[in-house]
Amino acid sequence: MAQPAAPGAAQAVYPRRIMGVETEFGVAAYRAGETVLTPEEVARYLFRPVVAEHRSSNIFTANASRLYLDVGSHPEFATAECDSVTQLLNYDKSGELIFNRLARQAEEALAADGIAGDVYLLKNNVDSQGNSYGTHENYLVSRELVLKSFGKQLLPFLITRQLICGAGMVKNGQFVISQRADQVWEGVSSATTRTRPIINTRDEPHGDSRRFRRMHVIVGDSNMSEPSFALKVGSTLLVIEMLEAGFDLPDFELQNPISHIREIAADPTGTTELALADGTSTTALDIQRATHAAAARWLEVRPDEGTPNAEMERIVDLWGRVLDAIGAQDFSGVDREIDWVIKRKLLTQFKDRLGVDWDHPKLAQIDLTYHDTHPERGLFYVLERKGLAARWTTDDAIERAAAEPPQTTRAALRGRFLEAARAAGADHNVDWVHLKVNRPEPRTVAMLDPFLTSNAEVEELIKQLGAKQGAQQGAQP
Repeated sequence: MAQPAAPGAAQAVYPRRIMGVETEFGVAAYRAGETVLTPEEVARYLFRPVVAEHRSSNIFTANASRLYLDVGSHPEFATAECDSVTQLLNYDKSGELIFNRLARQAEEALAADGIAGDVYLLKNNVDSQGNSYGTHENYLVSRELVLKSFGKQLLPFLITRQLICGAGMVKNGQFVISQRADQVWEGVSSATTRTRPIINTRDEPHGDSRRFRRMHVIVGDSNMSEPSFALKVGSTLLVIEMLEAGFDLPDFELQNPISHIREIAADPTGTTELALADGTSTTALDIQRATHAAAARWLEVRPDEGTPNAEMERIVDLWGRVLDAIGAQDFSGVDREIDWVIKRKLLTQFKDRLGVDWDHPKLAQIDLTYHDTHPERGLFYVLERKGLAARWTTDDAIERAAAEPPQTTRAALRGRFLEAARAAGADHNVDWVHLKVNRPEPRTVAMLDPFLTSNAEVEELIKQLGAKQGAQQGAQP
């Protein structure tokens, strides 16, 4: 969320905002194309080193992110709190890195148990049986905002956002541009799995509830492409900023937002007609064009905080190029940057070469392999190495993100506490807000401000843990 304005500066806007992404992965183990274990069994092997070290399958990692086994045997990675788009991308990609290291250990354990097989982690949103698992975006917003009305203003943008950053998939004999579009049934709701809304309003700010709310967006696709991820988060961030600032945005209140989302997914031309509340109509592409134009105007006055304006200019440029490509139906200018465009181009090449229809099993296999996160085996990463998929960040930045927490949010304090507590062998607990030492005397520090990077109580706690570690080392023979 934007930091609150100083007294007497009610109209000021502070675009520095805390964000996070939660990604659920599909998991499987194969040998010679045959399944060798159930997802539940694979997950147990995957998390065996985690449980052995931490006695839990739900932990915070050294980079202050959360790693855990979610319902349905889905490994999940929730990034540490980030305050810029590229930083968030680095931590999202670090989750792939961390889980792939666990997957290689799982393969060694399988081999030791006489079960040869390759472990697959799939960063997609729908399995072969049609079951969906998500990637959820979190944006901290002001408590003063009424989330339901704020959400309704966002809905026209969110249901059409799939045009610019969908992951694409083959479904029922056709190519659609989004995997999650078919899995959501409400616009704004407190439900999560029962009806799957576009925006979840469950009130869990993970911070000072008097100041903050967390806007939980669950409609987006998981992205393999770095530019697609940057565009997904960056465009949403710009729209939130404009709404909070009262910036001039076109009004596209829809009669029934959710009724159009699947039509848009099936129409890569963006010409799907959407009924507006005032009785007129517009198209999905027109909503995106008008929102993009407003974002370009916003950049002229946007304070250069949080995600730098130079980076936002890259996002707005990519956004405009994707919309131009959709309008002209010429995707040559973005076919290395946008997931659904990259994937459709690849699948079309195979479809034409094989002389088959969209429902051919080979295309389904390629579709799935695109989302394999193994850096050497995964099809997307093969394309990336060949220069057929563009980069936004670097391998070095992702490696650093896997090893250490963000230094610009309270995640830095969580990371330092975890390092000290684990080095001292101290009985401890952490969550997004709290740091707790359980023995000899329980002590808890609450970090209600997610922008916090220094805190005297946390420093004292870390100092005590360091003293404990020193005393233990001094007592060793």
